[in-house]
Amino acid sequence: MNVTLLNWTPDPELTIARAARLCYSEKFEENLTLDKARKLITNVVARGHESVLEHASFTFLIEGLSRAASHQLVRHRLVSFSQQSQRYIRFKNPNYVIPPSIESNPRATMIFNNIVERNIKTYQELLDMGIPEEDARYIFPQAITSHLLLTANARELLHIFRLRLCNRAQWEIRILAEQMLNLVKEKAPIVFENAGPACLTGICPEGDKGCGQPWKRK
Repeated sequence: MNVTLLNWTPDPELTIARAARLCYSEKFEENLTLDKARKLITNVVARGHESVLEHASFTFLIEGLSRAASHQLVRHRLVSFSQQSQRYIRFKNPNYVIPPSIESNPRATMIFNNIVERNIKTYQELLDMGIPEEDARYIFPQAITSHLLLTANARELLHIFRLRLCNRAQWEIRILAEQMLNLVKEKAPIVFENAGPACLTGICPEGDKGCGQPWKRK
């Protein structure tokens, strides 16, 4: 998997702070220092006024994510997605993800690879028979990788991190969330200072189904 931050709101923390200040000022305050902006953001977010975070957005290129993980990701309905189409692209040598639990077992790896590669071969055979891409793709397993663009505002990203950085989240989407968080922290460190699962700042909502190992900042 490879995650790249392609685009983001210029000076995201200044934009968020100006939005917050505008709510309580007669005029738009343009000359706001970054230091004051960050103090304001800390204060506003601590009081639960997170709507101002929606004025900063981030666009990621995600390459090599399995369809199993992307199906989970697109459940975040406030995020904008553009994903590689299996209907219109004729894949010659599609890549696929092997879960660590399988990869650590030589026999399991052999069985897994045999099945996936057989499906890929069948896909090619169907195409050679004149079957349309949109129908041949039905043979693909969820391990097949995909590329997509993801755009989300800072508030929704905090929500994603709250869910997907949990130790009980599926391993692949958790790795994705970790990479995304590292990238946005470089652009808006105060906004994402406390980003992470609920156990980072409070009580685990999973109750007796929790992992028993509170998440730590990395």
